[in-house]
Amino acid sequence: MINRTMVRTRVIQTLFAYYKDSDKTESRARKELTKSFADTYDLYFILLDFVNELTAYAQRQLEEQIVRARATHSQWQPNRRFVENRLAQQIFDNRALRSRLAEEHLSWDSGMSWIADIYRELTESEFYTQYMSMATCTYEDDKRVWRQIYQHLLTNSERLYEALDEMEVVLDKANWTTDSDVVISYVIKTIKRFKEDSTPETPLLEMFDSEDEYTFAQSLLAKALANHTHYEELINTHLKGWEADRIAYMDRIILETALAEITEFEDIALTVSMNEYIELAKEYSGDKSYMFINGILTEILRDLKHQGTCIKALTLK
Repeated sequence: MINRTMVRTRVIQTLFAYYKDSDKTESRARKELTKSFADTYDLYFILLDFVNELTAYAQRQLEEQIVRARATHSQWQPNRRFVENRLAQQIFDNRALRSRLAEEHLSWDSGMSWIADIYRELTESEFYTQYMSMATCTYEDDKRVWRQIYQHLLTNSERLYEALDEMEVVLDKANWTTDSDVVISYVIKTIKRFKEDSTPETPLLEMFDSEDEYTFAQSLLAKALANHTHYEELINTHLKGWEADRIAYMDRIILETALAEITEFEDIALTVSMNEYIELAKEYSGDKSYMFINGILTEILRDLKHQGTCIKALTLK
């Protein structure tokens, strides 16, 4: 689940916190990096568990409608299609999900007020109306409505961000708000993997796409920390008209992490490293920081090429 792009982001965030706190140790930084991955993985489970929470809320609403209909002797017949959704039942029964929620004490308790808002948006949506009114409903229809919920109601949802902000504090997590849209894409990927005959033993996504990603994360952090002074000197000598103390702090962290990857990981193509850190600068630093970072990296790598100390710099003109 966690890929190299997210690894790079986490290393940058860890370094940013490390250099801001004079009491931090390298050992603590490594532990915080590991925790950040676990927090993101927990977000995957909590967002997948939203299927259960919304279904349970819908069931309660349906039961209240049944009670009201009986009280008024109405002949109204409840439509149970959504609350009996087959995918939702599979997710509820999934043992990997149930185990992680129990082990990490994860729940929506502190975000329940938001569930009502989403349910109201759901019942007012066109795709829900179509789903509930179909003459027949296949398993694929059951899956589709949940993909649409995540795509149209949860992605870029300000109310979801607010709920996750509250839950972060209660559950001692971090980056849930910033990670939510990416993790939602993983939940949608998980939904697509379910089949009509999927059992409670159906595996969910692993924390990392491969064990290499975790190794890369720890190594990248270690290299950036070990060569901090050297990278600072490289950056300062290539500023050309910029005062060192006026460079944005995040820009420095991104530059140092990029240098660690470019100079220490020969198996990663230079263009990949450059593009990744430029994109990170666009997302996490100032409006024009990516141009500054691209320029400084290019100048540093050009010098390293002439010195013959960076094999990946050979591709630079």
